[in-house]
Amino acid sequence: MIYEVQIRKKVLKMLAKINEPDYSNIKTAILSLAKNPRPTGCKKLKGREGYRIRQGDYRIIYEIFDKVLVVEVLAIGHRKDVYE
Repeated sequence: MIYEVQIRKKVLKMLAKINEPDYSNIKTAILSLAKNPRPTGCKKLKGREGYRIRQGDYRIIYEIFDKVLVVEVLAIGHRKDVYE
């Protein structure tokens, strides 16, 4: 099953501020969520909805909607800032 990946506008703005090579790595990680929304190393978040995956010093926070096959990316950020 292939999931549709939806990215919020604020996430696109955050992504645009990230320099290479992190930008390309994060973009690849987001696009790979379409094939496998629960990759090795993903964690279910505590205290809020969603999952997170690591990409270097950055974290990608997203929710999975299995009934409609959608992955919505909620936030991207440096590990020290993204959980606030």
